[in-house]
Amino acid sequence: MDRLTEMQIYVAVAECEGFAAAARRLTISPPVATRAVADLEARLGVKLLNRTTRYVRVTDAGQRYLEDARRVIAAADEADEAAIGVNGEPRGHLTVTAPVLFGRIYVMPGIVDYLQRFPATEVSALFVDRVVNLLEEGIDVALRIGELGDSSFHAVRVGSVRRVLCASPEYIVRHGLPAHPGALLNHQLIVATNLGMNIEWRFMQDGKPLSIRIKPRLSVTSNDSAIEAAVCGLGITRVMSYQIAHELEQGKLKILLSEFEPDIVPVHILHREGRYSSAKIRSFIDLLAERLRAHKSLN
Repeated sequence: MDRLTEMQIYVAVAECEGFAAAARRLTISPPVATRAVADLEARLGVKLLNRTTRYVRVTDAGQRYLEDARRVIAAADEADEAAIGVNGEPRGHLTVTAPVLFGRIYVMPGIVDYLQRFPATEVSALFVDRVVNLLEEGIDVALRIGELGDSSFHAVRVGSVRRVLCASPEYIVRHGLPAHPGALLNHQLIVATNLGMNIEWRFMQDGKPLSIRIKPRLSVTSNDSAIEAAVCGLGITRVMSYQIAHELEQGKLKILLSEFEPDIVPVHILHREGRYSSAKIRSFIDLLAERLRAHKSLN
């Protein structure tokens, strides 16, 4: 077995944390996967994986080798795609990540469109509400909401969103509209992703930052739950504007105190820019950027 194939099998085992799962991903038998990793460890003279009957975990040496192996495999894929040519048909596997709600609402329709247009491609979508390390987790394309720090990645801006307060029309009828962020202290508040009882909501007033320390009536661990509670008339919550675009269109929620909103938040497509032109990545970014820039709730 050649060294690149051994690397590919090792990466799959490390990412799947098991030989059987890796074998299914690569459509090989588990004994072949086990033998390939054993041969690789023997050739290198180091232990890459800790194995028990219940799990497989990378060692410290295995983690370093995993990162290097991913780079080698990516470079080989890029070289293949370059040989095919910039006008070649997109093909191969693409891994995409995005925040949960953004991924479900905006990215998944683009993925479906991409797969229908290019039958020689496959996509793995990782929708999580955390910052994913593109290099360590083998991600090709990421959707990022927020200002970007300095990095070697290439970014394409596709829109912006706002951090907004909202409540249902029924709640507004019962409790009235707050005229100032300070008036929120007299309202029922719903907080997502923060279980602390004392937190701050930040606003802007006359170009200057304004912070209000609030005590929520309800704290939940997901934006979906906070939005649902607001739709049911429990109180006021604060989310990103894209997360309630559907509820706003249907009249289930209304935006409050828009004149006190903080600065807009940019939305970017982030990807690892390689030495060669990648047809699969380029075509996916072009398709998704066009769709997102045309979406009225992002622009």
